Amino acid sequence: MSRPAAERIAPRLVDVAESAGVSLATASRSLSGSVGVSEEVAAHVREVAAQLGYVANLHARTLAGGRTSVAGLIVYEIGDPYFAEIASGVVRVAGEHGWSVQISHTERDPAAEVAQIRLLRAHRVGAIVVAGSGYVEPSMEEEAGRELAAFQESGGRVVVVGRHHLRCDAVLTDNEAAGESLTRHLLELGHRRLAVAAGPAHLTTIVDRLAGIRTAAAGHGLDPDGLPVVHAPFTREGGRDAARRLLDEHPGTTAILALNDAMATGVLSILRERGTPVPQEVSVTGFDDIQVAQDLAPALTTVRLPMSEIGAVALEMALRPPSARPRRRSTGHVLVVRDSTAPPRGRD
Repeated sequence: MSRPAAERIAPRLVDVAESAGVSLATASRSLSGSVGVSEEVAAHVREVAAQLGYVANLHARTLAGGRTSVAGLIVYEIGDPYFAEIASGVVRVAGEHGWSVQISHTERDPAAEVAQIRLLRAHRVGAIVVAGSGYVEPSMEEEAGRELAAFQESGGRVVVVGRHHLRCDAVLTDNEAAGESLTRHLLELGHRRLAVAAGPAHLTTIVDRLAGIRTAAAGHGLDPDGLPVVHAPFTREGGRDAARRLLDEHPGTTAILALNDAMATGVLSILRERGTPVPQEVSVTGFDDIQVAQDLAPALTTVRLPMSEIGAVALEMALRPPSARPRRRSTGHVLVVRDSTAPPRGRD
């Protein structure tokens, strides 16, 4: 007897298994990204499923107590190009593995972060990627750490981007070395009166970037603790506020290091409003090399972190079987010299 037309239009998981020549369990694990199946077999099953037009019934899987092929991505600010580029890498890898991505936005609020983790757990996602800095004070991550640990104990996978006080796999951005590279560039141009427009002091990202800056300063005979530093929100407006204070309180400054590109745009706007030419009077650097950095006027000297690759690596780690000890993957950085830096006036 031939199958009803409705069944031919909507192939079942058993049809995929039969066509791929594997067991029903292997087909299910291959399509859900579960452990216990080689990548070669999983890729074959996914190809067969695509040819048949099979679509998994995620609702039924959730009701059965299983996990969905959905990755939860938690970012601090979805409008920030840094996180948007990380998200693009996560989404790309998810698509390659037949997964989808649910993105949550926390605005760097630890309580909101915990609430989003709980919501993702309630939706039975298969993996959670937390993209963004950890907190200097471990207590700020304790509750999130308990939620993520419980999620891992129940079979979920967790990967964080940045330095966190969490026991899970991590992709570590090259913050300290990148900060050192930027500062050496300015010092080699002849700058000695440096100032820093920094983000929030409670973020490990800021601590690490400042550590690199101070290491380079000390290596060139400067007092690393004597560098003027103003902490402000990690935004364009934060950069404007920091620049105002730095220029008013330290009028002899010849170079400002902004600890992300968004802040650097704010620094440039204040200098433009004040009629201060860049880089002739004051040099400016950013951090991250977001896509618009090269389109600013002047084009921004910065360090390039591979944000899209960071997101891709994070989800690839999440889709692998867990290891006995948390894994660590470090990223590189590239110094990108553009038009916003030059030797200080009077020095060629």
